[in-house]
Amino acid sequence: MQELRIGVLGFGVVGRGVVELLLTQGELLRQRTGVVLRLVRIATRTPARDRGLPLGEVELTDDLQRVVSADDIDVVVELIGGLEPARSLLMTALQSGKHVVTANKALLALYGHELFPLAAARQRELLFEAAVAGAIPIIKVLRESLAANRIDQLYGILNGTCNYILTEMREQGSPFAEVLRDAQAKGFAEADPSFDVDGIDAAHKLAILAAISFGSYPDFQQIHIEGIRHVSDIDIQWATEMGYRIKLLGIAKQDEGRVELRVQPTMVPVGSMVASVEGVYNAVFVRGHAAGTTMYHGRGAGERPTASSVVADLIDLARSSRAGCGGRVAPFSMLPEALQQFPLRQTDDWRGEYYLRLAVADRPGVLAEVTQVLARQQISIDAIHQKGRSAVAAVPLIMVTHATSERQIRLALAEMEQLDAVQETPRFIRIEPNVV
Repeated sequence: MQELRIGVLGFGVVGRGVVELLLTQGELLRQRTGVVLRLVRIATRTPARDRGLPLGEVELTDDLQRVVSADDIDVVVELIGGLEPARSLLMTALQSGKHVVTANKALLALYGHELFPLAAARQRELLFEAAVAGAIPIIKVLRESLAANRIDQLYGILNGTCNYILTEMREQGSPFAEVLRDAQAKGFAEADPSFDVDGIDAAHKLAILAAISFGSYPDFQQIHIEGIRHVSDIDIQWATEMGYRIKLLGIAKQDEGRVELRVQPTMVPVGSMVASVEGVYNAVFVRGHAAGTTMYHGRGAGERPTASSVVADLIDLARSSRAGCGGRVAPFSMLPEALQQFPLRQTDDWRGEYYLRLAVADRPGVLAEVTQVLARQQISIDAIHQKGRSAVAAVPLIMVTHATSERQIRLALAEMEQLDAVQETPRFIRIEPNVV
């Protein structure tokens, strides 16, 4: 029977999950593909460590080249993460005529424009379902199930750590720093959480999703990125009172020939489906011109969810190999010659409703000063909220605007910050009232 000989780079959490699936579900995989998925070799920095798995004849090595260059490997599964040596290893694997499966979203977001043309030139597959949203099969959905659609909008919760923190801030009424420490203690956040809480991880994923949706190679540099460090418990409380929840959303929109790409904290209506996605879960919403809006929900990370997507790519490879039809689906849905760089809508041109929070001195005339600034920028106010009095401390002044441009908002807040009555840097959060 035909074999697909597999080499794995990395034996961490996800690597262990992949190896366990391959070893325990081999007969099921054979029945589904007609191919034996044989794990040949695992490269890890700690080959002597006991992972609690019966590896049998599987070779463990600390020599990465024994996977990417060896003649007895058909497909390299890259699970070491990071940019280097992952990039160099995958370049070597492709140049050596091997297929590649990876969960490395950062690598694809920054170097996909190098790796995918090389894979095409070598007539090899480069598959990456596990790079975005764990077990959620969003890559396959965009490339295949929704292939008949022009994708007008895609948005979603793409980072479980941030979603967990925002959920806990709301449910516990605790500030960001306290909830972050709790998330780190429970293993939901890294010791250095910057990659997650500053929006970088979500932006890597959005770069990949936008590329498939709009027909381009990923370009991380085009994404406007804001994290959740500046979301306060005050913002969470006011959002709840006004009928919203705050989520870190990755948003890709196509309108009038231009594309808008951003990752930022966003207020969404409490009755929307995206507002109901809590804890460490991810969700992606896609609006196609024919299919309308569809939703995809599930665990976005972890050993088994991510391993499930990695092995799904191996199954696709096995089926293609047996049928002799490799390259059936283009990596970014479009044929390589049809890919193009999409024109961006600049940040200043974004339009929407905004939540504004100022910390102001509690004295007569302050509100008039603030509203005069808004009037000069032609920003119309939908609502103003202020609670509490203090003769010694700043009090929060909350405003919600009608639709306006981000340029006007930023100019207004910069002017407000210069007012004597404004005692902290003003903050704003975008409101998306029309999400599903």
